[in-house]
Amino acid sequence: MIVYLNGEFLPLDEARVPVLDRGFIFADGVYEVIPVYGGRLFRLPEHLQRLENSLKSIKLQNPLTRQQWIEALEIVVARNSGDDQSVYLQVTRGPAKRNHNFPEPVVPTVFIMSEPLEAQPPSGGVKAVTCADTRWQRCDIKSIALLANVLLRQQAVEVGAAEAILIREGYVMEGAASNVFVVVDGVAITPPKSQYILPGITRDLVVEAMLAAELACREADISEAQLRSADEIWVTSSTREIVPVIMLDDKPVGNGQPGAVWSQVWKIYQDYKQHLRSIG
Repeated sequence: MIVYLNGEFLPLDEARVPVLDRGFIFADGVYEVIPVYGGRLFRLPEHLQRLENSLKSIKLQNPLTRQQWIEALEIVVARNSGDDQSVYLQVTRGPAKRNHNFPEPVVPTVFIMSEPLEAQPPSGGVKAVTCADTRWQRCDIKSIALLANVLLRQQAVEVGAAEAILIREGYVMEGAASNVFVVVDGVAITPPKSQYILPGITRDLVVEAMLAAELACREADISEAQLRSADEIWVTSSTREIVPVIMLDDKPVGNGQPGAVWSQVWKIYQDYKQHLRSIG
């Protein structure tokens, strides 16, 4: 595996970061995960804009120009195997003496790696559980400080579920590592963007694709009662795409099978990916 680290392309086992890097000491950094289909980076402008938004939110200047990001990402993709890949990039505030104050000067650490992306066949559905949203109040920042998310996902795994759906003050926020859609009376609903929800790139594409196909979809608050009575529930993310939830807290969702609306949207999403591959 060839990675990018602070301007160099080198084998992963040769990449080194100082132990006093603030990403290691304070989780002081942000990240992105970008799928690659047919050698083409998926919705790259949207991912780079979200990265820029996260950097601004933590008061860290973007260390690369948009063109430098594109060139570095494309080189990493080209130097690793597989037409379909998952690219991870991370920017931290860099190495400095351990002190809560921002260092002066800031020398950011920039890291990019890529791994093969496994094909996502039509899902037979997964189990999910509901959990109280115990995270902080800036979930819109794609922060590397993911301990709360890790613990919530593990809470789901320990009872045989694939995801935790997070509830805050009686309303659905998102999954531990995903966005959430429900289908009620044929209409797909996803929570509106806020400080409590990561603005998912896949989420946005699903909304755009459904509206373009004249399928009913809207952004609106989802109460816990609506979640529990929904005809369908889906979770979306860059690497898992669109996954139907067929059991919630050990009770079937709808008829306990992937729903008809999910089937339509999954097909539209696959067509989008195939189009991306065809122009690569």
